[in-house]
Amino acid sequence: MKVLITGANGMVGKNILEHSAIQKWQILAPSRSEMNLSDRKATEDYLKKNKPDFVIHTAGRVGGIQANIKHPVAFLSENVDINQNLILSCQSVGIKKILNLGSSCMYPCRAQNPLKESMILQGELEPTNEGYALAKIMAQRLCEYIMREDSEFQYKTLIPCNLYGRHDKFAAEHSHLVPAIISKVFQAKKNNLSDVEIWGTGEARREFMYAGDLADCIIKCINDFSAIPNLMNVGLGHDYSVNEYYRAVAEVVGYQGQFKHDLTKPVGMQQKLVSIEKLNNWGWKSQTSLHAGIEKAYHYFLSLQER
Repeated sequence: MKVLITGANGMVGKNILEHSAIQKWQILAPSRSEMNLSDRKATEDYLKKNKPDFVIHTAGRVGGIQANIKHPVAFLSENVDINQNLILSCQSVGIKKILNLGSSCMYPCRAQNPLKESMILQGELEPTNEGYALAKIMAQRLCEYIMREDSEFQYKTLIPCNLYGRHDKFAAEHSHLVPAIISKVFQAKKNNLSDVEIWGTGEARREFMYAGDLADCIIKCINDFSAIPNLMNVGLGHDYSVNEYYRAVAEVVGYQGQFKHDLTKPVGMQQKLVSIEKLNNWGWKSQTSLHAGIEKAYHYFLSLQER
């Protein structure tokens, strides 16, 4: 079987490519120059030429809270174009299977946790990343509508919780919570700083899964595609406070300083824990503990410092 991975140069794509079981399939992992998803014709031409049997759609413009606040137009427009061009081009050329990756930011900011798949579009989105969330919702609904019109197409969506791990982005402008903490705490230790700043009270709760575990789930999805629901969360089933993430990173890095809280900074949703009821029924579970995952992510971060 020929499997196309969009966004193969991103964190999720690279973790999929590193999975040992991926070798059983013929993999297409085009660069942006080889397959420009912002261009509908270029996207369709690539699909016609290479004829993948299965598409894993991970591509998109991504970033943390600072990037989303600063560039809402780009996060909405670029991701809408990418998602629409890929999904509609697959439909046009007759590709029957897509595994589309959503995001837990698709859920309403005031929804009751844990977040169930049926809650999408049932309330106001978190304002700090609304544009990105709208683009992800559009992609999921487009997949759903195509299946509704023609049952031969299986265009299914996974909604992962927040991710971290190898191949993550650690620059403050682009990073999510865990890699940002790793970078901040590393610099604090390196420069002998007495304290590290935490935005808000640190009591907001987040669910972060090691990206290698998501890759493992995706491999199982390819093998068992007909059995997975059309829309399914992928998460841990439990979360941690922001303060707990800082303490866990400090333990791995060996930082002995203190933490101070800046109550003037935005913190986003107070909790974002996805329901894993469907995931459990399907029969998959994340295997990497928080400490083990942070150790792997930190070792990767250190390897970047040596380059």
